[in-house]
Amino acid sequence: MRIRFRHYLAVTTVSTFALILLGVYTGKIGAGLACEGRWPFCDGWLGLFPATWPSFVEWFHRLVAMLVGFMILGAGLIAWRNDHDRRLQFALAVAIVMLPVQILFGANTVLNFGVWASMAHQTAAQVIFGALVFATSLSFWDAGSEERERTGAVSADD
Repeated sequence: MRIRFRHYLAVTTVSTFALILLGVYTGKIGAGLACEGRWPFCDGWLGLFPATWPSFVEWFHRLVAMLVGFMILGAGLIAWRNDHDRRLQFALAVAIVMLPVQILFGANTVLNFGVWASMAHQTAAQVIFGALVFATSLSFWDAGSEERERTGAVSADD
């Protein structure tokens, strides 16, 4: 497995974690409420650009979510095109399948702000993050196995 792909997966996973933290802050200040139940629009110019700090936080969270979503899609595409380990492909498939679910749950937190909406949104985020952690761990584990085979290192189990 190429080192650049492993690092891309690691950056994607860390970016997802940062997005989750940003989402926690967004929910804590009630930034989705600044959009007055209008999704995908918010307040400000043409409903696209923020007018207040809370609406900026909501807007920025959506922007980062879109960028991280594209990073996840890119990781999946690379994994399939380069025929990586099936377990890694499966983990990335779980993350990709959860992306539209996460988007719908995110919209629901703006439209129907409440505990259940926030909990569903956070749960989907954790599933995506868990799948990425598994894929990233697997990519580094496989790299270590390849290195041990290449150098002829023997484990204690042999």
